[in-house]
Amino acid sequence: MPVARSALTDAYARLSEVLPGLGVTESAPSERAPHGGGWVTADALAAGGAELAAFLAWDEAQVLRDYGQRARPDVIASFGLHRYAWPACLLITVPWFLHGRVPRLPAARVAYDRTAAGLPLGRMALRPAGFACLPGDPAAALPGARVVAGEEELRAEVRASVAEHLEPVLAGFGPRMRRRGRALWGMATDEIVEGLWYVAHLLGEQERARRELELLLPGATRPYVGDAAFRELKGPDGQPLHTRDRASCCMFYTLRPEDTCATCPRTCDADRVNKLLATAG
Repeated sequence: MPVARSALTDAYARLSEVLPGLGVTESAPSERAPHGGGWVTADALAAGGAELAAFLAWDEAQVLRDYGQRARPDVIASFGLHRYAWPACLLITVPWFLHGRVPRLPAARVAYDRTAAGLPLGRMALRPAGFACLPGDPAAALPGARVVAGEEELRAEVRASVAEHLEPVLAGFGPRMRRRGRALWGMATDEIVEGLWYVAHLLGEQERARRELELLLPGATRPYVGDAAFRELKGPDGQPLHTRDRASCCMFYTLRPEDTCATCPRTCDADRVNKLLATAG
């Protein structure tokens, strides 16, 4: 059962409103994580055993169904990690972006079901271990609140919370991906930036998201790799087109070399412009 309203409820409600393909449910601290059916906890994925193998079997079947070919095991693992980490990062970045509240979500406190009917992005259940906020926030008086001095300290809380959650998950997926250390954290950097940037577009706040993400990830913020990496291109009529340079590769080129995304390191600027114009149209 969902808990009564919390410091995070409004943020998750707004996320579900603009991104209805993702379900988010808060649970009481005393409740156990959902289990059975398609549910898997993040710490089970981090363990790297049978539950991770079953999780990745879904990606393997999806690739075969949608593209009529099998993908390499490391590509399947990369797809699976992306499909988990993208929404998992939103559980932290969206409350921060909307309300200046940063939940702590150790891996044992998040469960994911990617098989839920009518939810193409799946559903996530979480039991936050408290949250950080600023001194003037009315939520500062709530149980579990940890007040930090200012905006930069709050950004540090975002980076720490994502790292706390993803570090064991990256360790579980890593041996299956032929990637280690820097490459995995480059992927984490991309999930933070591209997930919030996408949701901010749905909220009509993409410009503010760019500014906030540049402050969140200015570079040299280990373990993350690089900065937010936004830049501006010009369309044929001089119109500004915003893009970014990914720190990692999603490996989709192994299935469709001609169909890379607009932020792919393999996509030249001329092709980026064409892709961005096609998307805008």
